Parts: sequence; C-alpha cells; structure tokens
Amino acid sequence: MDRPLQQNAMTLDVEDYFHAAALAAYFPRAGWPGLAPRVERNVALVLATFERAGIKATFFTVGWIARRHPALVRAIVAGGHELASHGYAHQRSWEQSRTQFRRDIVGSKQLLEDIGGVAVLGYRAPYFSVSVDNRWIFDTLFRSGYRYSSSIDPAWPQRLPSAARTPRFAFFPSGASGILELPVATIRLLGRNLGAGGDAFGRLPYAVTRAMLRSINQAERHPVVFHFEPALLDAAPPRRILQYAGPGRIERRLLLLSADFRWDRIDNIFPVLP
Repeated sequence: MDRPLQQNAMTLDVEDYFHAAALAAYFPRAGWPGLAPRVERNVALVLATFERAGIKATFFTVGWIARRHPALVRAIVAGGHELASHGYAHQRSWEQSRTQFRRDIVGSKQLLEDIGGVAVLGYRAPYFSVSVDNRWIFDTLFRSGYRYSSSIDPAWPQRLPSAARTPRFAFFPSGASGILELPVATIRLLGRNLGAGGDAFGRLPYAVTRAMLRSINQAERHPVVFHFEPALLDAAPPRRILQYAGPGRIERRLLLLSADFRWDRIDNIFPVLP
C-alpha cells in the first residue's frame, strides 16, 4: 500500500531514565549528576534508525541534558532534525512560580540555540504539565520567543482534569496572534481520549498503533503529532526500573511507521510557523 499524502509530525523527548516521574523516589533530583547517563546511546540509536527510515523529526531536548551532552545536540541538528526545548530542569510547570518558569524556558532556549546554532521555536512541558486553563504559560512562552507548544496530552484527565475538554488538534490558546498549541495524538473511543503514542508505542501491537494513526489521518483528516522517548530503545536499562520494549522491537516499529506514513519536523508541517 502506498503511503498517504498526509504529513505527520514525529517528535521525541530527549531526557534520561532518571527524569521519569514514576522513578522520582529512586532517583531524587539532587542525585542526578552522579548517575550513569543512558541518553547519548539511546538517542544515537534513534538518529541511526531515522536516517535509515528517512524520517525527520522534532527533538524536544532538556537543557540539563544539553549542557552535559553538547555533542548530542549538534548531532541532532546535523541530522537535519528540528531542535526544540523540553525546559531546562525538567520540572512540572505547576512546581514553579511564574518567575521560575520564565527563567527555565528562556535559559533552555538560549542554551540550545548557543549549542545547536539554530533558532528554537518549540517547547514541550515536562510531563505534559500544562493546562488550557493556564493561559499565562502560553503567553509567557510567546513573549519569550517560542512560536508553538506541544505540551498537552488529551489522554490524561486524571493528571490534569482539563485535558478531557481540551481540543485534540492544533489550536491557539490565546487567539491567532499568540502561540500555537499542538496536542499529542489521541483517538476518541467510547467517550474517552486514548493515547496513540508515548509508552503505548512499546506496549500495544503495531497494528493497533497503525489503526489509530490512520483514523486520525483518514477519518478526522488531521496530521498526527506522534511522540515517544528514546529510552524505549534501551537494551539494558537500570535494574531498578521496568524493562523497556528493547531496541530491536522499537527500531522495527519505527521502520514500519516510515513505510505506512509520511513524517517530518513540526516546523515543516504547520504553515503558521515562521
């Protein structure tokens, strides 16, 4: 079957295993500098797989990671991918004051631009910790030089009650003159929003993932904003955490995605972006 003409956005979060919210009890923030990183190897696998598959993507990168692994940032840019911000300290937005939030997003943007040598237009909040009700966050992002955000996961009403009533596709939280929000991909089933990417990419049969994405493209006629984390490719994650799907399985799935769908960077898909 030929690939459809619809372009979709491939995105991933460049963070390490100890940034996961579920592992905070095992890896407190104060101990991060002493932990053995896995992110360089995992992202290198992603870059190699994308090169093989002909996929260009948007890499939402944690500033804390970029400062410690600048060569990783340069490799992302050299591969023709879009560099975007995942904040500096990987903190939930509601854990920060407005001043702290602005300092975090401005600092991460400047750091990434200095290392990568490219403009950074996009932002993704750690843990998708942005609500449509937090208008000030979107306004702060826009005033700080960002032009789009991909910070809302409509499949998580238990984490943010407003998620269930948030638009599932691209919208302007503060009007057309403000920032563009690009929620990550979900489908609507039995009155609920179900995630089409993220951790489910490693758990669900590929046929289910493909059916969900085709539904978004063909039935709803929207581009997919797909997301996953490089840790899914980790062949030997630390023993204290759950095993991921493994590199071979995820690489095969990425190759299948490249055969079944068209993928590109966010900034090449949405024409409202400069």
